[in-house]
Amino acid sequence: MNFQQLRFVREAIRNNLNLTEVAAVLYTSQSGVSKQIKDLEDELGIDLFVRSGKRLTSVTRAGDGAVEIVKRILLETENLRRYASQYSGVDTGQLIIAATHTQARYTLPRVVEQFNNEFPKVKLELHQGTPNQVAAMISNGEADIGIASEVLDQSPDILAYPCFSWNHQVIVPQDHPLVKKAPVTLADIAEYPLITYNPQFTGRKCVDAAFSQAGLVPDFRLTAMDADVIKTYVERGLGVGIVAEMALDGIEKSGLTVLETEGALFGSCTTLVAVRNGTFLPSFAYRFLETFAPNLRLEDLKSA
Repeated sequence: MNFQQLRFVREAIRNNLNLTEVAAVLYTSQSGVSKQIKDLEDELGIDLFVRSGKRLTSVTRAGDGAVEIVKRILLETENLRRYASQYSGVDTGQLIIAATHTQARYTLPRVVEQFNNEFPKVKLELHQGTPNQVAAMISNGEADIGIASEVLDQSPDILAYPCFSWNHQVIVPQDHPLVKKAPVTLADIAEYPLITYNPQFTGRKCVDAAFSQAGLVPDFRLTAMDADVIKTYVERGLGVGIVAEMALDGIEKSGLTVLETEGALFGSCTTLVAVRNGTFLPSFAYRFLETFAPNLRLEDLKSA
């Protein structure tokens, strides 16, 4: 048994049992992957995978438990490396951040710039995805820190902490009829086609809940994954936009304006930061967290 065999098993799970993709990720041949996994099974005396010819089709019952052990072994191996690096006195290594587009585009640039200035020898890698994808990357050990406004607090193997709260804002072209009607209500904007986030993105639940509680049925004419796309179509006059307030920088330059509303129409949403339970984080990772969320109690995170 060797670590390479364990990595092949883990990557097989991550890549939906597609050995061609596993081989590409690990820079080896498909036949080599298949042989190493089979050698491991022979040594263990159990089948980890169900096969159809040379293809892996599913995980066996015995494989389910074995895969979890494999993940833990590799996680602790990485923890050991990081632990040793912590005491080597050199701030080097890699930090992988998984975030939604809104967080990556609007809240992280300042943090990344400051972090890069403090730790020039640490390689930062930024992965973008849906909240579910961010959670999966943290859970699978593919990312060290996850940032999103949804989902992250719903997995038992993820530790999620609230960072800051924010609101949605309503945007329209500067010559839109609602500009003269401000402050506007939910009923006012519900009279127009709406452009906002997909249901799984950027606090969309807050938007849906607000209309539902008001007994209104909005016409979501177009939905998108990020604010830049939403603003583009609002600018073209296709509807009234609802975007996260952190996405408003420089909005006047695009010919749009933020409507004055009667209070916070959609309540407040919370951005969460998450790490995998049991993962050893180097000191520079805590510094990144501190820079991103100054109000986060790092002692709670370290003890957890």
